[in-house]
Formats: sequence, structure tokens, C-alpha cells
Amino acid sequence: MIKTRSQLMIDLLRNLQMSSPNIEASAVVSVDGLTIASALPQNVEEDRVAAMSAAMLSLGERIASELGRGTLDQVYIKGSGGYVMLMSVGKDAVLTALAREDAKLGLILMDMHRTVEALQNLL
Repeated sequence: MIKTRSQLMIDLLRNLQMSSPNIEASAVVSVDGLTIASALPQNVEEDRVAAMSAAMLSLGERIASELGRGTLDQVYIKGSGGYVMLMSVGKDAVLTALAREDAKLGLILMDMHRTVEALQNLL
């Protein structure tokens, strides 16, 4: 059976979550705020995650540019309940991961970079 591009992306997201058990959810969204692929729990609104991820990526890119920090690589938000981490997937998409508060960020970022490289080959 041949898998679609979307199914391959979902497999990559599930592998990311399996390799980093502190990642609770992940998604690939377009810069327009539309979900491309997701491995989100049922209680998380896909459309909301996609829209907020695209907005944060856009704002992060503008801040990096305006303040002379170069091209945006990643954005992360730390809250009392954990992290939201965003990483560009080329010019047209972003990888979003929700991680627990006790997560090892270095390991998660490394796994996210690997996933981004694989996703770029699919987009």
C-alpha cells in the first residue's frame, strides 16, 4: 500500500513523539494557518493550534528581521504547564510541538531538527 504525503508526515510526527516522550503533541501547519498534518490529542483544537502557530511564526520572523537577528530558526514559549515550540519547515510551513514542563529542550530541539529535515523532503 502506498502512503500519501500527508500520511508520511503524520508518521514523522508520531516518530517525533515516540523518540521524545516529553512531546505531548505535534503538528505541521502552513504559514497561512492551515493544518497540513497533525498528531494532536482529541482535546486539542487543530484549527486553533494551526492559526496560533502561523501567527507566532510570522511575529517571530518579523522580530528577528527588525532587530537584526537574521533568519528565524525557532520560537518557543514557556508556560507554567510546559512549552510550545515552533520551528520553520522551509518558507511555507512550521512544525509545532507541545512539550511537558520538565522536558529536556536540547534533546527535543535536536529531534525537531531531524523531523524538519525529513518534512522538507515531503513538502
